[in-house]
Amino acid sequence: MTTTIEVLGLGNSLVDILAHADDAYLEAQDMAKGAMTLIDEDRAEALYAARVDPIVVSGGSAANTIVGVASLGVAAAYIGKVKSDPLGDAFIADIRSTGVRFDTSPAGHGPATGRCFVYVTPDGERTMNTYLGASTYLAPADVDEDLVRAAKVVYLEGYMWDRPAAKSAFQKAGTIAHAAGRRVALTLSDSFCVDRFRGEFIELMRSKTVDTIFANTDELLSLYETPHFEEALDALRAEGVLGVVTRSAKGCIVIEGEGTWEAPAFPIKKLVDTTGAGDMFAAGFLAGLARNLDMTACGRLGALAAAEIIQHLGARPQVPLAALAAEHGLTL
Repeated sequence: MTTTIEVLGLGNSLVDILAHADDAYLEAQDMAKGAMTLIDEDRAEALYAARVDPIVVSGGSAANTIVGVASLGVAAAYIGKVKSDPLGDAFIADIRSTGVRFDTSPAGHGPATGRCFVYVTPDGERTMNTYLGASTYLAPADVDEDLVRAAKVVYLEGYMWDRPAAKSAFQKAGTIAHAAGRRVALTLSDSFCVDRFRGEFIELMRSKTVDTIFANTDELLSLYETPHFEEALDALRAEGVLGVVTRSAKGCIVIEGEGTWEAPAFPIKKLVDTTGAGDMFAAGFLAGLARNLDMTACGRLGALAAAEIIQHLGARPQVPLAALAAEHGLTL
């Protein structure tokens, strides 16, 4: 099998349903503003029935990142689980339309395709209600071993760590990738995820299952249970991994061994929606990593992609990121 894939992602396959809302709507729906709340299928169906002029796209954290990688002109593939139902069909058609290779067979039975309801208030804050559904049933059998071996970088989504089958799928992919001399990256996803799986995430680094970590400031502080950023950064450095830490308006800091690199945030005209900012930063950084760019250039690509995404509704770029990168002298 001959396959050219530069970045492969594994994660929750969700259909994103994005809409504008005000604080009164959130209160009426009994939602905690700014939070990500897991919901059951009945609640998901009720919210879907109450939707008002939403944007519907294939989503999920790692899926959004991989779409961003493809937008940068870097060959990308994705492994994730949907059900054979209307939303599952929509996910498959949408992600393939972006140029991402997606071959995972849909489930014929069990929970419905997962979905994430994202409500964006006028201040740019996002409130998410997530039904994971079929996405959490990704299993080792879904991992295409040839595809993993072919990818330069395998990217794993921390949100998936909730279910044993998905955990085993990740471990299988990591083992295959490292045996083939590939890089394996993990995003910590959010601080609540870190709170649940702190010990396991640390063990993934110490066991060399992963060699690259993506985190934001809150996730890093949660990982090492300290309020002091420099202390947490030193702890991450001691793990012997490539650490990529985003710091919102402060840009990012990258560490590996004794090396430290920084890249500033790109200026924006207006903050509209923070949905997907971290996902798109990872897309830019991974694309640069796959093309062997230096760490500062990787950080700048990530910052540029994140800046594009937060200036409009939704977690997908509205312009080809490859063209945007070229405009700023970032050639892949």
